[in-house]
Amino acid sequence: MTTDTAEVSAAPGAPVAKSRRALARARRRQSALRFWRSYRTHRSGLFGLAVLVLIALAAVLAPLLVGSDADSVTRAPGKALESPSAEFPLGTDQFGRDLLALLVYGARISLTIGLLAAFLSVAIGTVVGITAGHYRGWYGTVMMRVTDWFLVMPTLVLAIALAVVMEGSLTTIIVAIGVTTWPKTARLVRAQTLAVESRPYIERAQALGGGHTHIMLRHVLPNVMPLVLAQTTLIISDAILTEATLAFLGLGDPTAVSWGGLLQDAREAGAVSAGDWWYLAPPGIAIAVVALAFTLCGRTVESVLNPRLGVSR
Repeated sequence: MTTDTAEVSAAPGAPVAKSRRALARARRRQSALRFWRSYRTHRSGLFGLAVLVLIALAAVLAPLLVGSDADSVTRAPGKALESPSAEFPLGTDQFGRDLLALLVYGARISLTIGLLAAFLSVAIGTVVGITAGHYRGWYGTVMMRVTDWFLVMPTLVLAIALAVVMEGSLTTIIVAIGVTTWPKTARLVRAQTLAVESRPYIERAQALGGGHTHIMLRHVLPNVMPLVLAQTTLIISDAILTEATLAFLGLGDPTAVSWGGLLQDAREAGAVSAGDWWYLAPPGIAIAVVALAFTLCGRTVESVLNPRLGVSR
């Protein structure tokens, strides 16, 4: 009798829980559809997204498109510094490797470093911004002074210093970029946190017993996520440019092929003085195109999430 009663009393709760989850999923789908309908009305955002999709597909399918040994020095198919031809559309490097194949392989490293460094930067900035905006007083003051110190220091100089001190690897580049580019995100998130916590429903949540973690994770974080998403797309382009600069200065991983590394190799091979433009131009153009595409996507996301900005279409 007791078991039957328990089963009967527990049964009505299951459909309610399922209906709540289904309702939450439906709301997320509707939000995603609304976002996409608004996003696709911006021509610049669609152009940037199309460029990124094409480059990402080329990077993922690089072994199938150009072969798995395209970056091998010992298996170079051509002669050193050949000009563009039917066999090598972008010419060859100083080792005789196909520059088009190296450009495709370089996209893998440059995009990976840009994405991971941007996520690390945004994660640090979000944590610092939310906690500094929530825990006011001495903690918020100290964190904002640290943020201001990072803001006034040249980002590239700090990244170079970290890359020199740490061991030269892809992880070093990611950490060096991530820990030096978070202050802008921190200040933006802190300002949004202060605005969110001034709303009445935050006071009601606190009156009902909501703790600090509950307030920050359940109420503040969802409200700052649109800002964080837009900031992420904008930081990725800066991270890719910084990675290219560090690689050009010889502070990257010498065993990995990246666009900045190709520029460094071209400089060491004397491509500037010799006039070997096919060695210099493609990596530089690729960096500029990807940075522009991420910037266009970031501005469009920012415009969709905050229509008051009025970004042109």
